[in-house]
Amino acid sequence: MGHEVVRFLIAGGSATAINWLIRIPLSLVLPFEAALLAAYGLSMLASFWLYRAFVFRGASRGSLRGQVGLFLAVNAAGAGVVLAVSLVVLDGLTVLLPELRPSFAEAIAHGAGIAVGAVANYCGHRLLTFGSAPRPSSQVPQSL
Repeated sequence: MGHEVVRFLIAGGSATAINWLIRIPLSLVLPFEAALLAAYGLSMLASFWLYRAFVFRGASRGSLRGQVGLFLAVNAAGAGVVLAVSLVVLDGLTVLLPELRPSFAEAIAHGAGIAVGAVANYCGHRLLTFGSAPRPSSQVPQSL
């Protein structure tokens, strides 16, 4: 599991970089909340492939359809975590540091949201999306 966590951090870091970098130009044309969620959705495409191929290596033997469904559910919950934490941090920064430029406050808030969301996503993907479900035992008729 140790190497899996390292691979998750590398893959997740790559997807996070995509998420964060996409949000910046989106914020020029969308409200912060909409830009955050749009960037999150776009980075999910990269993260699914990275997690399935490099992190949870046994996952490639599982049902792609089932994994996509669970991946979307886990990430929907993760998006809620990212949005909630980001908005709370943004509100806190605006109150505590009113002189901070809004773009910096949004970048810091988004980073904090992503960090907390990463923990939730790892747990969800490890346990649900790419977890090894117990396989039914083969039923062999017993002789009398």
